[in-house]
Amino acid sequence: MSFIVAKKFAPEGLILVVTDKEILGKVFEEGKKQLNLSNKFYLGSERDNEAVKALIPEVYILHLTGEKAVALGLELNLVDNEKVVWISGVPHTEVLILRN
Repeated sequence: MSFIVAKKFAPEGLILVVTDKEILGKVFEEGKKQLNLSNKFYLGSERDNEAVKALIPEVYILHLTGEKAVALGLELNLVDNEKVVWISGVPHTEVLILRN
């Protein structure tokens, strides 16, 4: 399973943008909601599950888009299923990871 992963750096820490490879570059709309996956925000390098998991300890915000990306967040117990937003059948969620 592969994802397109982008690293964004903020003063608070690393923002990791993980998107299912097959939906990158597409735009999904539903009512007033839109996921524009052609935006450069989503551009990054291809990574597999293990590479994404290895980055999690560094992450401040995890931005997941697509069925596989959200499933990975659920598998790692980082995502609350009730916080997942669906737009035209595509799941999306963001997770704030607090460190002690």
